[in-house]
Amino acid sequence: MYKRAILIIFLLASLLLSSQPVQAQEINGPVYIVQPGDSLSSIAARFNISMAVLMEANGITDANQLTAGQQLVIPGLEGISGLLSTELINFGDSYRSLMRQTQVPESLFRRLNHVVSPSEFYVGVSMILPGQGESKNNKRTSPTEGESLLELAVKNNTDVWTLADINSLNGSWDGLPGDTLFAPGESNGPAATGLPSAFLSAEIRDLPIKQGGTGVIKTQTIPGVTLSGLLVDHPLNFFTDENGAQIALQGVHALLEPGVYPLRLDATLPDGRAQSYEQMILIISGNYPDDPLLVVDPATIDPASTEPELQQLINLTASASPSKLWAGDFISPAIAYAESTYFTSRYGSRRTYIGKGTELQAQGFHTGLDFGGGDGLAITAPAAGRVVFAGPWTVRGNATILDHGWGVYSGFWHQSAILVQVGDMVEQNQVIGLVGGTGRATGAHLHWELWVNGIQVDPLDWLNQAYP
Repeated sequence: MYKRAILIIFLLASLLLSSQPVQAQEINGPVYIVQPGDSLSSIAARFNISMAVLMEANGITDANQLTAGQQLVIPGLEGISGLLSTELINFGDSYRSLMRQTQVPESLFRRLNHVVSPSEFYVGVSMILPGQGESKNNKRTSPTEGESLLELAVKNNTDVWTLADINSLNGSWDGLPGDTLFAPGESNGPAATGLPSAFLSAEIRDLPIKQGGTGVIKTQTIPGVTLSGLLVDHPLNFFTDENGAQIALQGVHALLEPGVYPLRLDATLPDGRAQSYEQMILIISGNYPDDPLLVVDPATIDPASTEPELQQLINLTASASPSKLWAGDFISPAIAYAESTYFTSRYGSRRTYIGKGTELQAQGFHTGLDFGGGDGLAITAPAAGRVVFAGPWTVRGNATILDHGWGVYSGFWHQSAILVQVGDMVEQNQVIGLVGGTGRATGAHLHWELWVNGIQVDPLDWLNQAYP
């Protein structure tokens, strides 16, 4: 009996021990904070690890359960700890200035970002930096023509050797005019960005820019400077806002291949001297889907009718009026009849049209935003503007175009009735027409198109935020 009792106790102890959960191996490593648009696959590829390893390290069982702001341990980065921050490269930033500001060793920076060459440093690219604690060297500065490093140090309440050490300079003689340097102290704004002397600052908003997006280039210059430039292959038009900043708005074509393209700013100084600065900028995919095949009236995809109409539209939206007629947000042009706006088709989707009863085909993309609604419902102006076209077209049906100024235009197609005339000035929310199904349409709806400096862009962006 005694032996039997001992055996039972032994068996019970074995069962209790075996029921204890196996502790997962603790994995140490730096922590990455998930950014909007990230996926597990993109994060794994960025750090050159497999998705399976990343999921195991973080106890993730469903790859789709990922949210912006979530913290992920990144295995395989021995010797690195703490939070990994994401730094978005803007216009005027350089590989050298980032090294100086962060004081991160170049070898570590290259390891985290798989950088082979400083030439990969594009505007709109996000770079990963290890947490280094609070940097004390956030004050940007730059030597002017003829200014010594000693003079610059005195101006910034430091000494020449500290300035040389922070910026990896060989000595007090090694400062170059216009070079972006960092000194002890708090950030003094975007000044001294490595741009030519005509520029006090330059910033590109909402990076990275997507296909169909609107680029906003905002600059501050010394007095009397005239600006021009180029984004991708489109000349930029600059206008001065109420605060004295010079701003250019530029659309990016929905069919432009994702990749890197030139962004150049040209400055003409009051004395006639010219200065330029160019960097490559990243354009990312808009992730637009393919629409089902659309069978339409052959006349609406026949180049004999579509090309002249398109050319007329391009000519109407080509100029950039110097007066900005809108203020604040754009509003939905369907707000008069839809308590909650709903879309029957969004901008950017890839389309193939087939001429009914023929072999005629046309390919392209959806150039605007379609709102549901029936014949006769009111169309209202999304923002103040001047009517520059009001009449019938083959493809677009009864059409109205508003010039909002600064190269921004709205187009309203397929109307059953046009209620304004060329030359009219309209206010935001004013009724300008009625919903219809004229032109190349499979039913009554409102098609709203937005042009920015000669390119159709996603109108939804303009409903979600104010420009510029």
